[in-house]
Amino acid sequence: MSFDYSKYKHGEVLPFLPPKHDPITEPDWRKVPQPKPFIVRPPKGAPNVLIVLLDQTSYSDPSTFGGAINFPTLDKLASEGLTYTNFHCNSLCSPSRTALLTGRNQHQNSQSAVVDGATSYPGDTGIRPKTVAPLAEILRQWGYCTAMFGKSHETPPWETSVAGPFDHWPARQGFEKFYGFIGGEKNLFSPYLVDGTTELGVPRDPDYHFSVDITNKAIAWIRATRSLAPDRPFMMYYAAGGSHPPHTPPKEWLDVYKGKFDQGWDKLREEILERQLKMGVIPPGTKMAPNPPDIAKWDDLPDDAKEVLSRQMEVYAGYCEHTDREIGRLVQAIDDLGDKDNTIIVYIAGDNGGTAIGALNGTFNEWSNLNGAPEDIEYLKTRMHEYGGPKSYPNYAVGWAMAGSTPATWCINACQGGGQNQGMVIRWPKGFKSKGEYRTQYAHFIDIAPTILEAAGIPEPKWVNGVEQIPIAGTPMAYSFDDAKAKDRHTVQYNECTGNRSIYKDGWMACVMHRAPWEDRPRVDSYDKDTWELYYLPDDFGQANDLAKKEPAKLKELQELFHQEAIKFGVYPMDDRSFERLNASVAGRPDIMGDRKEMVLYAGMGGMAENVFIDTLSRSLTVTADIVIPKGGAKGVLVSQGGLFGGWSLYVKDNKPKLAYNWLARELYEIEGSEALPEGKVQVVYDFDYDGGGPNKGGTGSLSINGKKVGEGRIEKTHGAVWSLAGETADVGVDAYSPVTEDYDPWDNAFTGEIVEIRIRHKD
Repeated sequence: MSFDYSKYKHGEVLPFLPPKHDPITEPDWRKVPQPKPFIVRPPKGAPNVLIVLLDQTSYSDPSTFGGAINFPTLDKLASEGLTYTNFHCNSLCSPSRTALLTGRNQHQNSQSAVVDGATSYPGDTGIRPKTVAPLAEILRQWGYCTAMFGKSHETPPWETSVAGPFDHWPARQGFEKFYGFIGGEKNLFSPYLVDGTTELGVPRDPDYHFSVDITNKAIAWIRATRSLAPDRPFMMYYAAGGSHPPHTPPKEWLDVYKGKFDQGWDKLREEILERQLKMGVIPPGTKMAPNPPDIAKWDDLPDDAKEVLSRQMEVYAGYCEHTDREIGRLVQAIDDLGDKDNTIIVYIAGDNGGTAIGALNGTFNEWSNLNGAPEDIEYLKTRMHEYGGPKSYPNYAVGWAMAGSTPATWCINACQGGGQNQGMVIRWPKGFKSKGEYRTQYAHFIDIAPTILEAAGIPEPKWVNGVEQIPIAGTPMAYSFDDAKAKDRHTVQYNECTGNRSIYKDGWMACVMHRAPWEDRPRVDSYDKDTWELYYLPDDFGQANDLAKKEPAKLKELQELFHQEAIKFGVYPMDDRSFERLNASVAGRPDIMGDRKEMVLYAGMGGMAENVFIDTLSRSLTVTADIVIPKGGAKGVLVSQGGLFGGWSLYVKDNKPKLAYNWLARELYEIEGSEALPEGKVQVVYDFDYDGGGPNKGGTGSLSINGKKVGEGRIEKTHGAVWSLAGETADVGVDAYSPVTEDYDPWDNAFTGEIVEIRIRHKD
């Protein structure tokens, strides 16, 4: 049975089919009129689109929203466009980003939490269903030039290797050009980059910085497409690395804010609130919500703690401003090409509130907390001279995230306050007359895609690539462009993350803090024991006045509404596990390694994130390297995993085998062979016996050559949970990206002999 196209309007079925032609019976081309080429173009006057997204920036960090950090680009766009002060995100990265890119709610995209923690529940598989076509794919099929630069954290981790599949990579999600990284974060000085679906080596530039690189690449792409195809509008998604950890700006930005946060986070909140009220960012009379009890009062902290903590915010602020200025270079390049008037720029200053992984003290090395080895103030002070530089992987204390949430509190992973408030600015000179004004209508990430489609005159498709689509959940925002007093059209919105949840309706919001972002476990053992809060946001934008006890009927109404929305959008069941979900077998998601206890590796294999590599954490294992040593000996890396902030490397130095184990950039354990490797075929074995007794314990390692033990030593502390998720990789024949050890050159460390094969085998 053929598809009935007559039931649908133009553009509701994609792709467009070329016109049918009757069979040609005339053999002479001179006698046959030539048909016009079949070319798809968007409606006349369709605008260019630039969507800019910052990462883990808090609502009131930017000067645009009363913050203490200078955001000149965001400020300029706000003066030339509209500032949305009542804009909202989901409380984690992947859910927000899929909502932005599709116009559907997080569970419709099957992104309940970060994709690295996906399960097999329908709303949490980490796999965007084909019933949800991304905005980029829709615009691409309408003839737009499409590109993405920066961070992509929507690809299932078990699909991120050279084995694919590549269906969920940005280059197969409607972006004809992708340059950036796949995963939650990267070392900004030596990132693991991807161009399309091709993995790239580490940039060999001592002055390299990711934010500068993606901006350069984005500008080059804009200029090239305007030169080659000026008749086709462009759609670019610029997903900045900033201000996500690691907080590592270029060197010249480390001290720009020196001394600017010595007053501490409590005073900073007061200063921000005063500016917000004066600027009109928040309603008159707005009160500031108190911080959670876990957040220390600044005046109660010892001087050493104040010195450490204020430095963290100085570096973060410099990182934020540098990121914004790089975005300014991109905006200026577009304006210089004459595309300013008909380019919609949507600049969203954050995707899930400020980060909490730094917990109460902050970290020099983010992976410390995740591996059960938090850093105290005494230790942090010893590393302050390196903080923010290329030998650090830092993250500020959560108290600064709370300050950035002013007038509310909370941060990432919270479905209220700073975990769902974000600032957003739109500039479109040709599309609306208003300039430099605030808009207070409720809006959400899911509203961006339908707004772009409406602006371009492109209908929401009903079928895409042969699959019937579920309706877009978002509300176009154009109704508010030239009408500051327009009645809200987005009136209901749920939010959920690992049991934290909220429901908004007509100004009211009911919410639950099931587990604070820095807490190890939920506060109660079942969802029906949670304590609900209730706020009326038009009178209480900061969520300082809990009305749950005063308005029990309204609370009950909203609780029931959340239940209905949860069923409607596939929220249930809610999964309140935390770091346990990083383990694929525990979470119940696919794992490229499956139950394999052994992995065979060959020369040239690289770029393997730990989700697509055999598990080497908290276990006994054997690494066997069959190699060929040339005349005169060899040097270089046989196999490595991780890098500067935690990892291990089996390598050859001075023609002797050596093992380096880097524990969280704090301690380096080395085992060195006492004998040189003979010429010809050689088998080098590294054997590790784990002490057991849970994660993060020690063990004994040994090295042997052709069956003869030539070295032994203790590794007293090990990583027990993660190496770096997707930040660093495992590589054969080289230590790519940042080096595990300084015992060899960070770039020229490739093995100079021949690798026949390397086998890694679990002993348990």
